[in-house]
Amino acid sequence: MQRFCRAPRRGKKPATSAQGTRRGYASRVKVLAPFFILLLGLIATTYLDPPLPPADLVIIERSDCFTLDPQRMSYQHEIRRGETIYEGLVALNPKDCSIKPGVADRWTTSADGSTWTFYLRPNAKWSNGDAVTTRDFLYAWRRAMLPDTAADYSGFFFEIDGAEAFFQWRAKVLAAFAAKNSLSPTTMEDAQALWAETEQRFHDTVGVRAIDDATLEIRLRRPLPYFLDLCAFAPFSPVHRASVEQWTHLDARTGRMEQSHGWTKPPHLITNGPYVPTVWRYKRDMRLEKNAHYWDSERVAAKSVEVRVIENPNTQVLAYGAGGVDWLTDVGPEYKIEMLGQRRVYESRHQEALNAVRSSGRELDDGVRTLPPPTEGERRDIRALHAYGTDFFSFNCRPNTPSGAPNPFAQVGVRRAFAMAADKQALIDRVTRLGERVATTLVPPGSIQGYPLVEGLPFDTKEARAELARAGWVDRDNDGFVDDASGKRFPTVDLLYSTASPRYQNLALALRDMWRRELGVPVEVRGKDAKLYKEDVKKGNFSIARGGWYGDYGDPSTFLELQRSTDGNNDRGYKNPEFDAMLDAAQSEPDPARRLERLAECERFLFAQEVPLLPICSYVTVYMYDPSRLRGIREHPRLEQHFDELTRINGAGPEAPQ
Repeated sequence: MQRFCRAPRRGKKPATSAQGTRRGYASRVKVLAPFFILLLGLIATTYLDPPLPPADLVIIERSDCFTLDPQRMSYQHEIRRGETIYEGLVALNPKDCSIKPGVADRWTTSADGSTWTFYLRPNAKWSNGDAVTTRDFLYAWRRAMLPDTAADYSGFFFEIDGAEAFFQWRAKVLAAFAAKNSLSPTTMEDAQALWAETEQRFHDTVGVRAIDDATLEIRLRRPLPYFLDLCAFAPFSPVHRASVEQWTHLDARTGRMEQSHGWTKPPHLITNGPYVPTVWRYKRDMRLEKNAHYWDSERVAAKSVEVRVIENPNTQVLAYGAGGVDWLTDVGPEYKIEMLGQRRVYESRHQEALNAVRSSGRELDDGVRTLPPPTEGERRDIRALHAYGTDFFSFNCRPNTPSGAPNPFAQVGVRRAFAMAADKQALIDRVTRLGERVATTLVPPGSIQGYPLVEGLPFDTKEARAELARAGWVDRDNDGFVDDASGKRFPTVDLLYSTASPRYQNLALALRDMWRRELGVPVEVRGKDAKLYKEDVKKGNFSIARGGWYGDYGDPSTFLELQRSTDGNNDRGYKNPEFDAMLDAAQSEPDPARRLERLAECERFLFAQEVPLLPICSYVTVYMYDPSRLRGIREHPRLEQHFDELTRINGAGPEAPQ
């Protein structure tokens, strides 16, 4: 134990008790001083940075936005925020994800669908009162096409004629500029000359043209049936050029257009959507105020929205339960399974009334809102909604394993056997327990209007064993494991998962047991943290690996392109020229209905025949909100929840759940 009173030095009198007390006090002060300073800092922060004033709506998110720069947004909650504070040429109707006017109040397209002309509404304004013009769109889209911006969704802009070539040219000349600087220092004049050349090349070669301040013409490299859907995506939003340019500068060493991100923070941020951020305390909260200059501001019900960031899942639920919170966007604790069970009990008691609501075409919330409050053991303030994404496991389709040995999963029959030996309903009932829908294909059913229902391989253990035998793997010596013709045992399956969630481990363990039992193959699971897991997946260092995908836009291609031989997200290494040709033919089909049929044929080829990955289930997203007190949450699988459509009923905060 540390002593506070120093021992007396030899040759001096020992300190008196009073002196010892003073010295001890001084030592304690020195030890505790940092803690006092920290406490004072916390107290000062509390008083100098008080809580936000009450808002019309209060929402809890698990993560904060990394950026409010629309061109650099990537995550689902960022995209949702982007659609709240910005508005593109068009927007999505949250109820059915149909296209509705945005900044453009009308548009036309050429007969072949390759050229689009948008006409901006005259009353579209920025939050500072400036008019939104076609130049704002040109500037924003050019930012997305520049490698300088490092935007995750640059590839979406490559559907514009000349955009991909422009991006690649800029990347090439920047690399040459940096190499030149390493030999002889470049000057600001050099950087400015390169930038002038870049601006001119964009103007001359990229198919975007401002005919005037209100008319924007876009020329695509091919007809794209879902182009309007892309235009509604947050990264296609405009930015206020004058304010952004105050935070950008050329780097004389690299030639890049660099930017600091101060323009994305209040009070500097200027937006053109229903709301404008007035406070942003990173990883704490954000306050959104109704944009008085928004062209449709009269429709926006809530004058203010507070978004609180609470990372701990249990704390989120406790905060909601304490009252004063309208919507928890992502319920995380494992006990949400039990809470959803209480929701099912409530729905069961009112099944007849809810069936009548469904049969009339109305949303479930319309019925729940009129029902009596829940009784003991029931609740109505939690809900699992089918989402626009699919949980799956990838087969490594490469010819060889990382060690160089022949890869059994390069055989179609082996992949088919593993797919049919997986009891997906059992996985949902006993492992995930969230009521997901079994998936045999990748596109979530009912998520895209007009897209045919496609069925993949069924659960059939007898046929699974037959497929494995036809691929040459049979238990020849009756030891419980299958062997090839030479008697060599099926190689141990390396089943990789991310340790980011218990769900992934539990699914991997359950599949391991199914495949061992039904197919007689050795399987070992291997968990890695998210970063190392991603590295192994990209390198193909696995036999089977956990995966998942949420669609980015409302077309089957957002899922099917993952299997293209050249796609950057084809982590399976699946390469099939026949499928690539089928996909190309479908994408170039001019008739919209026939195009969807041909895309369905592509998906049928993938999952009734080739099986490059094993779909498990369509994702669900679990919300907490009381439909009797919050109106506007939509059920469509794409979960386009727009803050400007949310209304707190009677202006009262939600009561604590029963």
